[in-house]
Amino acid sequence: MDATALWQRYQDWLYYHSGLGLYLDISRMGFDDAFVATMKPKFDKAFKDMATLEAGAIANPDENRMVGHYWLRNPDLAPTPELKQEIVEGVSQVEEFVKKVQSRDIKPPFAPQFTDIISIGIGGSALGPQFVAEALSPDIGPLAIHFIDNTDPAGIDRILNKIKDKLSSTLVITISKSGGTPEPRNGMIEVQKAFAAQKLDFAKQAIAITGTDSQLDKLAKSEGWIASFPMSDWVGGRTSELSAVGLLPAALQGIDIRAMLDGAKVMDEATRIPDIKNNPAALLALSWYFACNGRGEKDMVVLPYKDSLLLFSRYLQQLVMESIGKEKDLDGNTVYQGISVYGNKGSTDQHAYVQQLREGVPNFFLTFIEVLEDRQGISPEVEPGVTSGDYLSGLLQGTRQALYENHRDSITVTIPQVNPRTVGALIALYERAVGFYGSLVNVNAYHQPGVEAGKKAAAAVLDLQQLVLQVIKDAPTPLSVSEIAKKAGRPEQIETIYKTLRHLAANGRGVALQGTLAQPGTLTATYQRDGSKTPS
Repeated sequence: MDATALWQRYQDWLYYHSGLGLYLDISRMGFDDAFVATMKPKFDKAFKDMATLEAGAIANPDENRMVGHYWLRNPDLAPTPELKQEIVEGVSQVEEFVKKVQSRDIKPPFAPQFTDIISIGIGGSALGPQFVAEALSPDIGPLAIHFIDNTDPAGIDRILNKIKDKLSSTLVITISKSGGTPEPRNGMIEVQKAFAAQKLDFAKQAIAITGTDSQLDKLAKSEGWIASFPMSDWVGGRTSELSAVGLLPAALQGIDIRAMLDGAKVMDEATRIPDIKNNPAALLALSWYFACNGRGEKDMVVLPYKDSLLLFSRYLQQLVMESIGKEKDLDGNTVYQGISVYGNKGSTDQHAYVQQLREGVPNFFLTFIEVLEDRQGISPEVEPGVTSGDYLSGLLQGTRQALYENHRDSITVTIPQVNPRTVGALIALYERAVGFYGSLVNVNAYHQPGVEAGKKAAAAVLDLQQLVLQVIKDAPTPLSVSEIAKKAGRPEQIETIYKTLRHLAANGRGVALQGTLAQPGTLTATYQRDGSKTPS
């Protein structure tokens, strides 16, 4: 396409939202008008599906739940007065709590004020707050935030060692809808033990964000934690950032949560327009469908050209992949849907994997995230007439052009600056695009059976571990791995049993291994009570 035609295509397909200052450019996606025409019936259905969803339809049949994260930023749309009141009161509760922390009406027992936050969560309960903290937390804010988002002991140690001297002034937020999810539960227990080691009262510095009457809610109330904030069952983890899950830690860091909610509300209004060309989320979904042939045939590479948006690609990984990655469609057909998402940031990627993006396997499409404002204030020149921000802009535009010249499709999302309002808008934009895309490919974007299957499998491994330990304890002589499997009645799980023994031996958990480590079949195991480790 020559320059004149390309310029006209850019103008024809450029979306601009004047209220948000947001641009969406899909002109470098290779679809034509005929493709758009074939997609119109699918989008007519998608617009209706979304309207039904927002009206309160059951969208998660596995758990008999509605999906109502849209109501969080516009409570007037909630399907009942009770839900509207719940949302309004939830935001007020967050704001009132934060004011009391700031005024020191709520403070730790052994320090004049709170200085730090440990946020304990997993999946959406961590990725959303982490993304927002990285994007919006002030350089010098009222509270510094730290995340425990895994059940990795060394990772937990790293956080606890980092704030060891400030534990007495640290507020701990544990986020878990059920209260039974292992990762946040384990993190909470380890933090409790760290408090006990310093003779601190964990309950006087602890907050729960959880479902009403959940295990965690009951624990918080029985132990007298400072507060418990509700997680509604109609808000999924990956769409929970604008609920108490994300709003409370954001507000404690000094981030304007009302602006975030307003940006999302404005974007929601824009993405309700039942017209592909005038709906930015529909334009995104259209582009994804074209690039992936409606079957996940290409990956989505997300390149934000702003350090503060570094975690946006990780946030989108869960939002897109957990929502779209499904084995079955809504009719029960095996479809293996999904879009893989990865990315880092520009211009770091100029010196990392852009080489492959331009000249390697063309199994992807790109999304550039552009921020118009370089910094607050005037930038110094790094050479005559040129600033660092000029370079960043030039690298983005140059990469976009170089990739287009080699037939790589791309989308560009442009915002005026990174602020609470634009971040809220980005969250809402992609939430809606995922919903539309789910309808286009006929999958349920609001359940996650694969995640639940993984949790059940992990629980089964832990049950097997207890059984294996008992077999070894009861044995008067060393047992081979195959003998252990046989005595446990699980010969079909011999490999899992071997790996469990190896894990226990490496961590001083009472198992000693003898034999050639490189030949698992030769190993024997005994139980020892001194807790020494088998060399790895």
